[in-house]
Amino acid sequence: MQEIARPADAIHFLNEWPEDRRDRIHEAALRACSYNGRKPASAARKSFFRFAKQVVILEDATSAMQWLAACMSDSGKAQV
Repeated sequence: MQEIARPADAIHFLNEWPEDRRDRIHEAALRACSYNGRKPASAARKSFFRFAKQVVILEDATSAMQWLAACMSDSGKAQV
């Protein structure tokens, strides 16, 4: 699981995506996130969400945190 909190995070994630799984939606998301303020952040967010939904990697942050909390042991380390 990886948190994407800002366009730089999305760019890093998209650049690490396997080349053989990249397509037009991946490229559009990468372009939208790379505009460094020349386009609204909402455009980058929308484009990245479209990509994440297509490749089925989008996770609700609240659900993820509840899952992580449930997996925590007394030592504070996640048990997976």
